[in-house]
Amino acid sequence: MTATTATAPPALLHGVGDRALMWLDNHREHFRLTPEDRATGRGVAERLKPIGELALNMRVLFREGVAGSRQHARAGQLLDFTWRELLDGGNVLAALQHDEPFSPVPLEIYSTFHELGFRHPALESAVDVCHHTRTWPALDMVPNRRLSVLGAERRIGLPPSADFAEAVNGTWLSRLPEPWTVQYHIAYDITHTVFHLTDWGAAPDRIPPETADYLALYLPAWLEDWADLEHWDLLGELLVVDTCLPRPALDAQVWERYAAAQSETGAMPLQHGMPDGDPDDVFDTVHHPTLVAAFASAMATSRAMSAT
Repeated sequence: MTATTATAPPALLHGVGDRALMWLDNHREHFRLTPEDRATGRGVAERLKPIGELALNMRVLFREGVAGSRQHARAGQLLDFTWRELLDGGNVLAALQHDEPFSPVPLEIYSTFHELGFRHPALESAVDVCHHTRTWPALDMVPNRRLSVLGAERRIGLPPSADFAEAVNGTWLSRLPEPWTVQYHIAYDITHTVFHLTDWGAAPDRIPPETADYLALYLPAWLEDWADLEHWDLLGELLVVDTCLPRPALDAQVWERYAAAQSETGAMPLQHGMPDGDPDDVFDTVHHPTLVAAFASAMATSRAMSAT
């Protein structure tokens, strides 16, 4: 790929997200916690993360303002379902906060809903109590996760529990390391550092100039590598990173390959093609890359429309 590569058309970019949102809406019940999940409490935090990611996608879609009337209505209904049905009006998060008071997961998920106007006063009070302890800022977590917690605190109006710049400087990406060391787990560290640093693309100017230059230099090669490996989940996250740069490439060739990988139902496979088998197992495999596809589409469509 070169700097003269054609830019993907908005219709292609938007279509990926429209199909992904349709699949997510059609499979909304699969996000629901089972009675066994609630009874045993095992893995509840992990089971809640996809719900938080679903809400986050709706927030990005509303924020970027690229949804048509039908898509906007579908997103609003899906968000309402997520809060009222999947989270029982926030009670599920409050229960997890009670059981695991120093888990940042309830705060991270709730902050998205709070920003969208949903409220659970009891949960906010419980989080506030834990936030004022010495334990809360002492929790060990990797730097890009610390950025996530700081962002959640900011969204619901809590004072920061750590220094934002210090957390940024502690990330792998801030050190501008050798680009050939970008392996699977490091690549996800890069993408999530950018997501949390920019509040999921809302504030791309928070990326330090030297980091933006580093990404602009090496991201095209990374995109090509992961496209060749047909790893659509990671490719989708890297496409979001592209939209957070001062001059997004929105490379037509990469986006055409990405769009072609999407199934007719709107689901995006994790890697290679769609899996077969039990519907619950298939959902567990493809829900994240499909959420990423919706995210990447909203961001790329917004950037493409802004450039025209």
